[in-house]
Amino acid sequence: MGSKTKIIVLHMKEIIYTAVFVALGILLVILLVVMFRPGKDKGADAKKQYTPGVYTSTLTLNNTNLEVEVSVDESHINSIRFSNLDETVTTMFPLIQPAMEDIADQVCEKQSLEDISLSKDTPYTSQVILDTIRETIAKAAAK
Repeated sequence: MGSKTKIIVLHMKEIIYTAVFVALGILLVILLVVMFRPGKDKGADAKKQYTPGVYTSTLTLNNTNLEVEVSVDESHINSIRFSNLDETVTTMFPLIQPAMEDIADQVCEKQSLEDISLSKDTPYTSQVILDTIRETIAKAAAK
């Protein structure tokens, strides 16, 4: 029997320290991999589509000019609204504000002018509003 048994004595404190440092090392490696993995940069995904700012176009209804205001940043449409809507226009066209809000909500949610569903109550007014928004966004497009 030529083999001699070796007994190694480890203190519990040393085992705990070693386990903690190994766990921290693994956590650090995982964190570095997640933070610096290639191709997952969110800034690169959001390419510059618009020149940031507030753009307006005029919509004419019965000799009344309404300003359609579109606010954009580099990659998003932030808001769409009428900038000079008064009581006279809302009295003559009571469904114009709800139609604008509906279209604005859809455009801001989809970030596109495609597949916008127009209201069945005001299809023509909604189409005119959508065309004016399209014209305004064309002004904001990055060149």
